[in-house]
Amino acid sequence: MSLAPPTLARIGILSTGDMGIGIAKLLQAHGFAVATNCHGRSQDTIKRAEAALVTNYSTDEELVRECDAILSVAPPRDATEIAKRIVRAVSSGSTAGSTTGTASLYFADMNAVAPSTAREIGRLFDSVGPLVRFVDGSIIGGPPSVNAGGTDWSAPATYASGPHRLKDIPGWGATLTEVLRMRHIGEGIGAASGLKMCFASMSKGYTAIAIQAFTSAQSMGVLGELRSVLAEMVPQRAAETERGLISMAPKAYRWVREMEEISKTHTEEGGFGPELFLGAADVYRSVADETVLGQEKIGDRKRGTTAEDIAAAMVDGLTERRD
Repeated sequence: MSLAPPTLARIGILSTGDMGIGIAKLLQAHGFAVATNCHGRSQDTIKRAEAALVTNYSTDEELVRECDAILSVAPPRDATEIAKRIVRAVSSGSTAGSTTGTASLYFADMNAVAPSTAREIGRLFDSVGPLVRFVDGSIIGGPPSVNAGGTDWSAPATYASGPHRLKDIPGWGATLTEVLRMRHIGEGIGAASGLKMCFASMSKGYTAIAIQAFTSAQSMGVLGELRSVLAEMVPQRAAETERGLISMAPKAYRWVREMEEISKTHTEEGGFGPELFLGAADVYRSVADETVLGQEKIGDRKRGTTAEDIAAAMVDGLTERRD
């Protein structure tokens, strides 16, 4: 009987959404064990974790005790609360690194938050001192995926900043950093989060503009002409715009807070007024709360699978709001 290769380390992931599960599978494929805590989450979330063979601990204390590092990969509205949960678990006396003897628990906040929010989250760990080493991180790109043969992985780029580096963890840190395609870009907490905010300004921010343009064009009866003009004048942007619109609907609810964090970034770091991206937040709030598109789930799409239907659903929802 052949023995399974030893586990490099056990990595906790909170939470197991589309990105979290993708990262979990990527890590497992490269020799890491993965765990989470699904307490209080939906049955869909629990089943998703089980299907991915992610160990589901019933408490944060167990998660902290059994993991060597924790990646926070969640909607930005949950970022601060997840950090507080880990602080409480560590403060209760739980110790990390049982699988590899790591002295400190590494906690990487990989969420889409403003630099000042990242710094606030980092300060939460001051109360536990050297028991936790905080890493400011960000993810740019879609969830990891593997080809049909199960050999070649496509993964997003990740970035980190702050005084602590995952690659410096003895034994397995360099491997983890390589698997995550992580690049350390600065010693100050906030740099990685700021990079994410600036990039998302130009991607998700543009999609908010496209939602308005397509919706207004649909309402005026000129959507077909708008799409034709885009395809003729800027064909690459036309294709990217339609892909962005179609993929947006299931994520609109979480992009509301992300736009607010982007607004915070440009106000605090760039000196701009907050209006532009607060307006983008309102666009995504309308998608999530005032149209049928807000009911869409990744992997179970019914509406908004074409740009035309995105626009039609938006017109219907906004018309009902006006009426």
